[in-house]
Amino acid sequence: MRTYLDFEKPIAELEGRIEDLRQTNGAVDVNVGEEIEKLQGKADQLLLDAYGKLTRWQKTLVARHASRPHFSDYVARLVEDFTPLSGDRAFGEDTAIVGGPARFRGRSIVLIGHEKGSDTAARVKHNFGMARPEGYRKAMRLMDLAERFNLPVVTLIDTPGAYPGRGAEERGQAEAIASCTEKCLGLGTPLVSVIAGEGGSGGAIALAAANRVLMLEHSVYSVISPEGCASILWKDAAGKGENKAPEAAEAMKISAQDLMEMGVIDTIVSEPVGGAHRDPDATIERLGDAVETAIRELENLSPEELRAQRREKFIAIGRTGLS
Repeated sequence: MRTYLDFEKPIAELEGRIEDLRQTNGAVDVNVGEEIEKLQGKADQLLLDAYGKLTRWQKTLVARHASRPHFSDYVARLVEDFTPLSGDRAFGEDTAIVGGPARFRGRSIVLIGHEKGSDTAARVKHNFGMARPEGYRKAMRLMDLAERFNLPVVTLIDTPGAYPGRGAEERGQAEAIASCTEKCLGLGTPLVSVIAGEGGSGGAIALAAANRVLMLEHSVYSVISPEGCASILWKDAAGKGENKAPEAAEAMKISAQDLMEMGVIDTIVSEPVGGAHRDPDATIERLGDAVETAIRELENLSPEELRAQRREKFIAIGRTGLS
């Protein structure tokens, strides 16, 4: 059963009628093939029109879609011989961040990413992709492993932000995020990061201070969620007063297109019409091509050149258009 977003209601109605007609096709002595084809054409055009002019808030909803490919989907369809490694060797295991060595199109890499989970049980298990300090410390351990064996690192970002709970703060959440960001910037092997869904706050940048930052077309990347921004600026608590999150999303410029223009990301990876959740296989294939290209561009650089390239990249952010 396909899940539709609020702005997709006209599409949902048409596709519902198409499905009803398909169920009756052959059951009665009437050929409904022509009507199905006509309605399908209308539904395809509505989908194309809707996704051709998404607002930033609608992109946020698409980025959060429950059927959008998750880390486990990329592992299953993009790499081979993935061996997840657990624990930070200091406190324990955090399943919000998963990582380990893998084979990607004939080369060995270390793959690290947020896992949100695809059903209720998995979401609870993976804490909805919100990592605790031990998750970031595990990521640092995996980056050390990559550096030791001279392996490129690929990170997949999909998190609303780092977990803000009391236990996480007691165990040094801010320090873990800062140290993981520093580890990314100082890594001596190629680092390619992908904003695959939500890129929320320090919880995202801790795995995305990379040589190349790729972003799926309908993903979002921001210092805070639109709801969080609205709650601070307009005291717009959930369920109280006017919902200002869409306005906040517009002001924050959180789309891939905005961030490409500002120099925050390097490449936008196009999604199938209707978003990644409508055709995960095509999305993952396109993303794989973009990651492979990025690794090839970086693999012959020395550790010193990789670090310098990262440094210049992040220092240059925000200078676009300035003299």
